[in-house]
Amino acid sequence: MPKLVIQPAGKVADVAPGTNVLAAIIAAGESLKCTCGGNGGCEASHIFVNEGRKSLSKAQRPEHEKLDALVGVSSKSRLACQAAIGEEDVTVEILSFV
Repeated sequence: MPKLVIQPAGKVADVAPGTNVLAAIIAAGESLKCTCGGNGGCEASHIFVNEGRKSLSKAQRPEHEKLDALVGVSSKSRLACQAAIGEEDVTVEILSFV
């Protein structure tokens, strides 16, 4: 079972493959609000994926379009509500400026 490491808290959670990253973060006891109900319509679930990016589901066009409109986006950016965990460990960073 892959592990999700959540920074900056350093929490580690075992996560079943296919689990939505936002749901996994919340299940691990971290706070990450998503004002759009998880449909990719807001920037509230913007995270950085520091390790394991290739293990996540591919970003689709609506997610790319939303990220393109945000300030502070990098090549590590994803919307937690739109990414699902694959077979490998993933390290994400909850952003304090969101």
